[in-house]
Amino acid sequence: MAAFTVRPAIPDDGSFLADMVVEAANWRSGGTRPRPTVLADPASRGYVAGWQRPADRGVVALDGEGRPVGAAWYRLFAADAAAHGFVAVGVPELIIGVRPLWRAQGVGRALMQALAETARTAGFARLALSVEHGNFAETLYRSEGFVVVDSAAGRDTMVRSLR
Repeated sequence: MAAFTVRPAIPDDGSFLADMVVEAANWRSGGTRPRPTVLADPASRGYVAGWQRPADRGVVALDGEGRPVGAAWYRLFAADAAAHGFVAVGVPELIIGVRPLWRAQGVGRALMQALAETARTAGFARLALSVEHGNFAETLYRSEGFVVVDSAAGRDTMVRSLR
């Protein structure tokens, strides 16, 4: 396994987080959607627009040379501006992306664990996320305690208790 570190996300990470939204959207082998297309989707754009709002928190994984290779973050959404994994006002939605060369090396798990601890420390009782049907990352999410609470339109909404 390659060496990496995890640090808190900062306001200047907004562009990299947008890159990670694109990575997350392009999880299928051979099914690349260009950055402008992904970020034109209001839900996808909502994950990064105006980063870093007061309640936004995240973590970024860095390789041995300090280059970002993955990120996980959460945002709170209003019911009338919900993203893909919205379950309720006050339940943050987790978003995660890892560069392809760094997948299956523990980066995603480390990011999810660090972000769950950040959310727990901030007083949140649950985290939610959305995953498309067939996405291999669902195995990771389940192993980290996420359970499916809704399934519609080719995606599952999953929630993890932080208590």
